[in-house]
Amino acid sequence: MTGHVSIRLASERVNHSVATSNELPRFYTPGEVISGMQDFMRGHGTYTEDDNLKSSVAGVMQKVNKLICIRPLKSRYVGEIGDVVVGRVLEVQQRRWKVDTNSRLDSILQLSSVNLPGGELRRRSVEDEQSMRKVLQEGDLISAEVQSVFSDGSLSLHTRSLKYGKLVQGTLVKVFPSLIKRRKNHFHNILGISIIIGNNGYIWISPREKESTENDDLENIEKAKLEPVSISIREIMARVKNCIAALVASKMMLDDTSILMAYEESLKYETAKEMLDPEAMLDIAFLTQHRLNYVTTE
Repeated sequence: MTGHVSIRLASERVNHSVATSNELPRFYTPGEVISGMQDFMRGHGTYTEDDNLKSSVAGVMQKVNKLICIRPLKSRYVGEIGDVVVGRVLEVQQRRWKVDTNSRLDSILQLSSVNLPGGELRRRSVEDEQSMRKVLQEGDLISAEVQSVFSDGSLSLHTRSLKYGKLVQGTLVKVFPSLIKRRKNHFHNILGISIIIGNNGYIWISPREKESTENDDLENIEKAKLEPVSISIREIMARVKNCIAALVASKMMLDDTSILMAYEESLKYETAKEMLDPEAMLDIAFLTQHRLNYVTTE
C-alpha cells in the first residue's frame, strides 16, 4: 500500500452539543411519544396513535398554549409574507424571473415588482421586457422580500425597496432555515461589513456599500459595488463565515447577536483558518452559548 488513510473512531470525534441550559428544546425522533392526547392539540409534524401524540418528523418541539408542533431541523424553507430572502436567478421568463429561494418550489419575481433604472414608477413596456437580462440574468444573486404566497406554496417576491436588489461582491453561506431567528430587521452593518440573514437559510456576507438614493444611476451603483475589497475586510468576512459554520455545527440559532458574540470569541484565534479546527469550532460555540445564556438570565 502506498497511501495512508487516517480513521477517526466515533469516540474520538468532537461532540458539538453545547447544551448548557435545561431550557434548550428537546429533540424528538419520528414515532416518539410527545404527550397524551387529552392534554394537547395536534399541530404540524405530529400525528395521533393509541391516544398519544407522536412526532412524524425529526425536530424540536414548539408549543403555543395547548398546540404542539414539531419543527424539523432539516427542511425546505416555508415562506411567509414579509420575509427577507436571498435567492439565485434560475431562468429569465416572459415578464418574470424564476428564483431559487431554498423552497420546495421555485419563487417568482415579476418584472412589475422590480425597480428599473432611474427609479421612476411607470408601466413596464415591451422594451423593458426585451432588456430584462440587463437587469437580472441567470446565476445572479438577489435579496428580496416575500410579497405573497401562491396557493401551491410558491412565493412571489419583490425588490421595490432600495435595500433589495442584485448582490455583487460577497460570499453566500447556506444553513438550515430552522436555525434562522425571525427578527424585525435582517439587514445588519456590523464590523465594517454587511450581513443579510435570509429567512430562507441563505446568508450573504459582503463589504459595506455606500447608501444609494433614488436619483443614483444604476450604472454608477453597479460600478461602486465592484470596487476592490481590502485584505482587512476580506479577513473579517472569512472570520464571520467561519463563526456561522461553528454555530451551525452546534445547531445554534443565528441572528446578529449570536454572530457578533461568536466573532468576539473567535479573536483568540490568530487566523480564520484556525477556526475550522473541530475543537476550535466547539470552543467558539460553547463560549457564545454561555454568553447568550448569561444575557437571557439577567
